[in-house]
Amino acid sequence: MAKMMGPRFKQCRRLGINVCGHPKAMDRATKGTSRADKKLSPYGVQLLEKQRLRAYYGVLEKQFSNYVKKAMKSKESTGTFLVQMLECRLDNLVYRLGLASSIRQARQMVVHGHILVNGKKVDIPSYGVSIGEIISLREKSQDNTLFKDSFQNNALSQYPYITKDLESFSGTLIRKPERQEIPIEIDDILVVEYYSKLK
Repeated sequence: MAKMMGPRFKQCRRLGINVCGHPKAMDRATKGTSRADKKLSPYGVQLLEKQRLRAYYGVLEKQFSNYVKKAMKSKESTGTFLVQMLECRLDNLVYRLGLASSIRQARQMVVHGHILVNGKKVDIPSYGVSIGEIISLREKSQDNTLFKDSFQNNALSQYPYITKDLESFSGTLIRKPERQEIPIEIDDILVVEYYSKLK
């Protein structure tokens, strides 16, 4: 399985934004460490925004460009549809539910077979979760202290497009997320403009 590797905090400082979600990620950030601190051309600004969005979801370039192509064929707003697709990836929703403390950990949980979708094991992190599908922690994995603590510590973390069941260690995608509900600091229009110039 291909995945983004490398130091997370260093990546956050370089991109000038906390893309990994860790509270200490930007502690060592100083003026000049981010690409955004430098004078960028319009192309450079678009490229930076694209790299930020990719980093948020931990998606490699080839897979990300496939998401963009699919979004461009949609009748909906390309940027919004792109972010919605990324947000509804199985690894991301496992993270949003609080079953994992990071997207990297969520991806690992999926690959190792700890996650069920509608009661069936799904070990593909990029699996697109549909509305109404239930994501749950496998029964054998519910005794794992790491997973249990993560889920209980994030019990109050709520997203309006997901419902949680604390007793069964599960959650359901009840509707598509609205763009303003997705907690990422990205101008997705710049990302679409970047790929439009490559066509």
